[in-house]
Parts: sequence; structure tokens; C-alpha cells
Amino acid sequence: MSEGAVLHLKGRVLVGPDEVRDELWVVGGRVTFDRPAMARDATTVTGWALPGLVDAHCHVGLDAHGPVDDATSEKQALTDRDAGTLLIRDAGSPSDTRWIDDREDLPRIIRAGRHIARTKRYIRNYAHEIEPDDLVAYVAREARRGDGWVKLVGDWIDRSTGDLEACWPPGAVEAAIAEAHRLGARVTAHCFAEDSLAPLVEAGIDCIEHATGLTEDTIPLFAERGVAIVPTLVNIATFPLLADGGEAKFPRWADHMRRLHARRYDTVRAAYDAGVPVFAGTDAGGSLAHGLVAEEVVELTRAGLPAVAALSATTWGARDWLGRPGLTEGASADLVVYESDPREDVRVLAAPRRVVLRGEVVG
Repeated sequence: MSEGAVLHLKGRVLVGPDEVRDELWVVGGRVTFDRPAMARDATTVTGWALPGLVDAHCHVGLDAHGPVDDATSEKQALTDRDAGTLLIRDAGSPSDTRWIDDREDLPRIIRAGRHIARTKRYIRNYAHEIEPDDLVAYVAREARRGDGWVKLVGDWIDRSTGDLEACWPPGAVEAAIAEAHRLGARVTAHCFAEDSLAPLVEAGIDCIEHATGLTEDTIPLFAERGVAIVPTLVNIATFPLLADGGEAKFPRWADHMRRLHARRYDTVRAAYDAGVPVFAGTDAGGSLAHGLVAEEVVELTRAGLPAVAALSATTWGARDWLGRPGLTEGASADLVVYESDPREDVRVLAAPRRVVLRGEVVG
């Protein structure tokens, strides 16, 4: 659209789970619900509109081997955008993707800096690999580099035991999280296992990624402290294949991964029922493809979340959690239009009719 052009969206605008408008206008790249003077010259789009989708666990600038070049990062971001993902919480990347902020046609990114892991306890080329005495300093560094988030690796396979084990002693994470909070950043952690969770929550962590190890003992703690989870169920689906590949060398770990996978839906539903905030994330960018947010929302419904709650996990609720506006007066016009009501069938998210970013129709 040329500068000064007006976009008119007619149909049903899902401003919130229970707030529906019949139309909105886009003027100067911003949302308005007041008919503008130049309405007669507007371009009209019809359908069901949602705020731009959120992938709350994504990795732009990363593939299975580590950092990627800018051309690959661009392709990743475009793939997410065309799937309707217009806001990404990048949950750890070794690449500098700040240049994306200058591109009006690419999604907005909230960065968590680079992963912080224990030495030789994570995927090669992904993280800062350090020991506990350095954790506070590295958390402070990434808090300053990120956009209000820091990402820890909370547990990983320990080759000495052949199973998942926590990476950090409680005192170290308590001091590190306190430092992040002092600097205005929230902290999240990759966690598959059971035993790593309570110490992180008691240390004041804000979010847990994957959270497959939640149990009836730790779920109430999460609910009491308001600690969110991003289950990444499309990633957890790969656990059986990972277990098969590692069984010969680490049979205890392989069995553990299969058990975590088998109860994944029950785990997420129990957390949701207890009041734990649940948000949608795909874990795209490692070995997983980008553009899977619609599939993740479907997975949340398979876990037992009501359709509106699963939608909120990638729209209204997710944006509020991340401090970004939805379809409100004066907000940037970042929205996705669908053929039918996604509250009736979330699978419609896989087929965006129009994608509007910063007021421009980009897909």
C-alpha cells in the first residue's frame, strides 16, 4: 500500500476472546475503529481477524549446527511471517539479528540473547558454556544484550549418570535471576526433567520452556508463583525419535524421554487446569522447521485446552504477557485474516487469508 493509503477490514475482528468488532480501519499503519475521512478510497479486506500470532519460543538465526548467515535468518523470519507469526520471542540465538528490526516486512522480535549453558551440557555451537561461578556475569551480559529476557539451559543429559540432570546449583541460579531482575530482565530456562524445576521456581524464575517434567508436586508451585510455561509440543513430538537414536549409549535417558513424551498432554492439561499460564511456542530454528505456530495451537487443544485458551496462548494472552499490544486503538496494524472463525476450529490458523504487518498487506 502506498503512503496515505487506507485499509478497511470488514467482517469480524476478534479484539479479545469475548470482544468482537464488525470492522476496523488502518490509517498510517495504525489501527482505528473510527471511520476516517478518506474511507471511500480504502482497500477492503473481508474475513475474521486476529492480532498477529505470537511464537513465544522460536530461534531466528539458528539451525541444527549453530549460527546461520543473514540470508538464512531472513528466510526463517519470512516463513514465520507468512504463517501469520508477527511477533517472536527468540528464546536464544548465537546470531546478531538486530538488522531485522530495520526491516518493515519482517516480524517483530523480542530477544533473549544467547543461551547460557553448563560446559559440555548442551548442543554444540549454541550457547555460552560456562561454570556456576560465572553465571551471574553472563546473565548480566545477556540481560543487557536482549530485549528483556535471558535464557538458561536448566537441565541436560549428564554423561556421568546417563540421564537428565539439573545444570546449576540453587545458590548460583538464585543470584543470577536476582541480577537479571535488577537489570529489568525476565529469566526463562530450558527444562525437560522433573528435578530441575522446583529450585528454579524457588529462585524466582519467570518461565520454563518445555516443562515436560511437571508433576502434581511442582504444578501447584508454578501456579502459586505465576510461573508460565511454553510447552513446545511440536518439539516434544520428536522425543521418541531422539530416544531411539540415543538408546544404545544412554538407555536411562532414552527411557526417561519416552516417559516424558507419553504423558505430555496430561502434563500440559494439568498445568492449565491448575491456573499455570500457558503460551504457544514451536522451538523452530534448531532442527525444527519454521512456520509451525498453527500446528502448535492444534497441539494445545489436543492436550485439552479449550479452543479460545489455545488461541489466547498465541494472540491476546501472549501479547499481554510479552507487553505488546493487540488490535487496540492506535496500535500498529499487525493482524491476520482468516476465512472462518478460528474459535470454532483452530485449524483455520494454518491457512491465513491475508497477513497485515505494520499496516501493509504482506501475504
